[in-house]
Amino acid sequence: MIRFAITAGALLAGLSVALGAFGAHALADTLSAQRLDTWQTAAKYLMSHGQALILVGILAQVFKQPLKWTTILLFSGACIFSSSLFLLVITDTSWLGAIAPIGGFLMISGWVSLVIVSMNHLFSSK
Repeated sequence: MIRFAITAGALLAGLSVALGAFGAHALADTLSAQRLDTWQTAAKYLMSHGQALILVGILAQVFKQPLKWTTILLFSGACIFSSSLFLLVITDTSWLGAIAPIGGFLMISGWVSLVIVSMNHLFSSK
């Protein structure tokens, strides 16, 4: 799970750069300001959670735990959140915006999972 977290994090971060640049250069003249902002929001969340997954991979080694649920929740949440927003912009299908909160809930759950693991590690360390 440690290798997956770091690899997935690097993949999401790289995709964020590519998709952010695509939005800024290829889509900027064809999208409304609101849709372009939605695109950039999706790219920002993909980047921040890509970086978070890399950190989770490193923390897993420090905590000597695989942080399986933290990894799964952050990864799936970022994928669902960002892809629903990217698809909303590309297809102009507004109901896809209703899927984004599911991804948001999963990302929040991943952060809560990390808090729980961190607190357990803090209070069990001697």
